[in-house]
Amino acid sequence: MKVILMNKNTEVLIAEYNEQLAVFTKIYEIKNIDYAPIIINQTLKTNHNDISALTEWFKGRGIPNWRDDLDLLLSKLGVSTPNELLDKAFGLSLSDQYWIKPLNSHVKYKNINFFENDFNSADFTNATFSNSNDFNTKISLISPNNTTDGRLKKSWVIQNSKRYLLKGAYKNEVMQPFNEVIASKICERLNIKHTHYDLEIISDKVVSKCECFIDKDTELVPASQILNNCHKDNAYEEYIEILESYGINNAREKLEDMFILDYIMMNEDRHLNNFGIIRNVNTLKWLDVAPIFDNGQSLNILDYNEKEIILNGQGRFFYNVMDFDDILKKVQDLNRYNIENLNGITEEFENLLHKYQSITKMTDRRIDKICTLLNGRINKLKNIIHHK
Repeated sequence: MKVILMNKNTEVLIAEYNEQLAVFTKIYEIKNIDYAPIIINQTLKTNHNDISALTEWFKGRGIPNWRDDLDLLLSKLGVSTPNELLDKAFGLSLSDQYWIKPLNSHVKYKNINFFENDFNSADFTNATFSNSNDFNTKISLISPNNTTDGRLKKSWVIQNSKRYLLKGAYKNEVMQPFNEVIASKICERLNIKHTHYDLEIISDKVVSKCECFIDKDTELVPASQILNNCHKDNAYEEYIEILESYGINNAREKLEDMFILDYIMMNEDRHLNNFGIIRNVNTLKWLDVAPIFDNGQSLNILDYNEKEIILNGQGRFFYNVMDFDDILKKVQDLNRYNIENLNGITEEFENLLHKYQSITKMTDRRIDKICTLLNGRINKLKNIIHHK
C-alpha cells in the first residue's frame, strides 16, 4: 500500500509499504527530507532510491528478535513475529513523532499519538511480566509498546496522566532495576543530568520505572544516527564537534558526566543507541544532550563471582571497548566532581537491596559483595582525583 512517512504533521516522503513483510519497496516522492530521521536524511540525500535504509530504520523501531521471553509474549499477543506489530498503531512511538499514514487517509496526528491520547497498558504489562502461559485476554495492539527496542522486557504505562516505562531484569538476574535506581541517585548527588528511576512490583517482580523524557514536540536522536557517516577512529571528538555545531552547549562536559557515571558503575553497555540528543520536531533545533538513561548492565552483573570482587573492567567507548581507567582519562577536569557527595550512598544502596530481598531472593553475601564493589569504585575515583 502507498503510505506517507510523517513527522508529526509534516509529510516526509511517499513510499510503497508491504504490510506482510514489513518492508518498504519503493519511494515515490520525497516531500520534506529535512524532517526525516537523521539517518534517513543523510542516506536519501546521497541516494534517493536507497529503500533499504528506510526499511532498516523502520524495523529498528520494533521489538527485537532477542527480547527476553519473546516467544511467550508473541503468543499472548496473538502474532508470529515482532514485525507484525510495527504498523498496528501507525508505527507510533513514545521516543519520537514519526508515523506511517496511509495515502489519502484523513487521520490526524493529534487524534492518534500516544503523548496526548491514552492507551490500554494493563493487559500488555501483564503479558510482558507474567510467566504464566494461561492468558486468554485479547490484548489491544494500539499501543506504543509495539515500538520498544532492547533485550529487556518493557512496557509503557500511564500513571497520573504521565507516561512511564517499566523495565524488568534479564531472565533469572534481578539487578538491572536496582542498578538503574542507584545510578540515578549517584547522578543526583553529583548534579549530573539524568533520567530518574524508581522501583515498582509487577507480577511479583521488581522492575524499574522512569518517566518519558520526550514529549509531543521532541524526539530522541541516538548517537548511532548522528555518527552514521563518521570516521570511527575519531568518533568521540567528531561527535562533540557535531553537537557543538548544532548549538548544544557544554557537549563535552555532558558526555564526560556520562562516562564518570559509567566509571563508577562499571557500566559495560554504553552503546550508541542509549545516548544521544533531543531535537525539536517542529523547528528541527537540537535542544540538548539527552538525560542519561539505561544503566542496568553495571556492577559486574555479567561477571558476578561468589569468590572474588572484580574492581576493574572494560566498557564501551563509542566504537571501541576500553579499560574503564582509559575511558576516565578522556575526562579533562575531574576536579569539577565533588565525589565526597557520594558519602553514604553505598549504605543507601544496601538498604534498598535488603528492602526487596524477600522478592529478589538475593543472598546477604551477594548484597554485601555488590555494595563492596560500589564502594570500591567510588573510593578508587576519590583517590585518582585527590592525587591529581
